[in-house]
Amino acid sequence: MGLVGVLASGNGNGNGNGNGRGRGIGIKSANTIMDSQISNEDGVPPCHLQANAATSKFVIVCAVFACLNSVLLGYDVGVMSGAILFIQEDLKITEVQEEVLIGCLSIISLLGSLAGGRTSDAIGRKWTIALAAFVFQTGAAVMVLAPSFPVLMAGRLLAGVGIGFGVMIAPVYIAEISPAVARGSLTSFPEISINLGILLGYVSNFAFSGLPKHMNWRIMLGVGIVPSVFIGLSLFFIPESPRWLVMRNRIEEARSVLLKTNVSEREVEDRLVEIKEAAGIASATSHEQKAVWQELFCPSPSVRRMLIAGCGIQCFQQITGIDATVYYSPTIFKDAGIKDNARLLAATVAVGFTKTMFILVAIFLIDRVGRKPLLYVSTIGMTTCLFGLGLTLSFLGNGPLGIKLAILFVCGNVAFFSVGIGPICWVLSSEIFPLRLRAQASALGAVGSRVSSGAIGMSFLSVSRAITVAGTFFVFSGISALSVAFVYMCVPETKGKTLEEIEMLFKNKKERQGGELELRDVEHLVRKEPSSS
Repeated sequence: MGLVGVLASGNGNGNGNGNGRGRGIGIKSANTIMDSQISNEDGVPPCHLQANAATSKFVIVCAVFACLNSVLLGYDVGVMSGAILFIQEDLKITEVQEEVLIGCLSIISLLGSLAGGRTSDAIGRKWTIALAAFVFQTGAAVMVLAPSFPVLMAGRLLAGVGIGFGVMIAPVYIAEISPAVARGSLTSFPEISINLGILLGYVSNFAFSGLPKHMNWRIMLGVGIVPSVFIGLSLFFIPESPRWLVMRNRIEEARSVLLKTNVSEREVEDRLVEIKEAAGIASATSHEQKAVWQELFCPSPSVRRMLIAGCGIQCFQQITGIDATVYYSPTIFKDAGIKDNARLLAATVAVGFTKTMFILVAIFLIDRVGRKPLLYVSTIGMTTCLFGLGLTLSFLGNGPLGIKLAILFVCGNVAFFSVGIGPICWVLSSEIFPLRLRAQASALGAVGSRVSSGAIGMSFLSVSRAITVAGTFFVFSGISALSVAFVYMCVPETKGKTLEEIEMLFKNKKERQGGELELRDVEHLVRKEPSSS
């Protein structure tokens, strides 16, 4: 990340390689460079460090609360993989009904994702988070009390709409309140929360599996209602997104929020000007009169590149089969040779634990190593594990070695997923789009993710019956290999750059040269100012 990129975000900490490659950033950023050099020579006052620590804690707390909806999504994914075993016995559902029950949540969530962009622009990011929780919990309550499959499906569909709202709004909200230097780590909080929820779902399956079959799956699903209490409490603490406030021309409220998320008033004013410019308030843009959806469906070349990168990585995240691994892990382990339900659910806990631990590794590395290196490690590792799992199920099934290797390759697959494409896909989709398009474009990406997830969930058992479970994972391995090429060709490195600066990465060469000329003019003007005084 260039030095200018960090300082333009209002985080004058000099965390970068100092390459000086900038964009059209204005005089204030050049002045910030001069001030940063003076500050580095004089030392950082202790009060500044204390303010920085308090600011970091506040932003982290906001990110954690915003991610509670993601915990609900993860819990539903994890708990359903085990609960379905007992739902089959209690409600006597068929295999096709099982596929529909599992996959429909992802498909129906596209309605929430599509509505989420417009809703978040209308009522704000904060209250969209609250709406997502309310809708999901209503659906969960219906599922807990369901006496039959049709009622269970109605609750499942309602929960899916809530999930659609939640999965698109949390990364957007976190990206808009986070400083650039930590945005990668903070924006991947939703993926941590999903993984934590999956682990809790697996643990719930194992803990309640010994209860009567007409009661255990209802308790498993009912435990997911608990996080709604914390979501309600969070509304008293988390602020509205400053970027949304600026879009509504509520400048003073935006300044108040920025004072809580930035160290100094100087940084607040610098950041506020940048947000105004991005929102089209401080300076007019050529897209000012163009409808957002029209721009998305008839995109310029740079927006088209953004859409390919953002929506493409969302789809690859799912069509490489991660939801099949998570939802149907008991089926995979049964095919490997584990027959007892208790042992099946215990093996899934190991998968959930691995997935959660490696997402923490990703959080530590994402702003240190960068997005693309982790994506390469992730996609290549997943390809290897999926291919290995296919070989294991083909030649070593129903034996002790086959069981061990199957567990190893499934855990390896979720580990590589969690260290790269899992969290980074959400980071990229929330940071590569310009402010005027961010909510709707992120919604489109979430739609692609949910549709892909639903297609996998609703077809896995049928496809496995046609080409075997092993053959299905050979297909996933081939798709994962394609994702490596996609990362190389379409995904730029966005590490440490401001949201406004990232937009320049997708501009053509002529437009980028214009930005560099503007920066040189600014630096020349700043050098002349001392002599003129």
